[in-house]
Amino acid sequence: MKNNDFDSLFEDLNFDIEEPHTGHKERFFKKLDNRFEAPKKKGKVRSLWGPVMGIAASFLLAFFLLGEFVIPNSTANNSDLASISPEMKQTQEFYTSVIRKELNALNAEKSPETEAIINDALIQMEKLEKNYESLKEDLVKSGKDNRVIYAMIQNFQQRIDLLNNVLTQIENIKKLKNQNHENNII
Repeated sequence: MKNNDFDSLFEDLNFDIEEPHTGHKERFFKKLDNRFEAPKKKGKVRSLWGPVMGIAASFLLAFFLLGEFVIPNSTANNSDLASISPEMKQTQEFYTSVIRKELNALNAEKSPETEAIINDALIQMEKLEKNYESLKEDLVKSGKDNRVIYAMIQNFQQRIDLLNNVLTQIENIKKLKNQNHENNII
């Protein structure tokens, strides 16, 4: 169909059947003016808050997603005894200070006679430290289970016992050396 055929279809039809009510034109222009004036005032506020909130939400989402991918074990790193309660924090601080003190005493006793024992003790300490790191991961996975907490405390105690045993052995070596020296002098 051409445009002429299309026009001929509607030529006989009259769509202007009714007349608008009196004052229609004035009411229409008044609504039209109000519509363009009011949204300009409110529209600026809305047009500012919409994009700002969208950008803020995007940044928050990106921050949390990137934080989870870039630092996936951030909770695992902070999941030692100190993160459970203030009492556990004191317990951890106590054990770490005792271990530090014992390690300093062990390093002070280092000599050619005791070097092999001390090196073996340090290897055992590294194994216990790796075990403690796996317990920290288990603590996160288990939801701070009491059995894992007890195992962590036992790990600290094992380290202290190991260091005490090594220091006792070093003292025994020193006594034997002194006794041999005394026998040789007389």
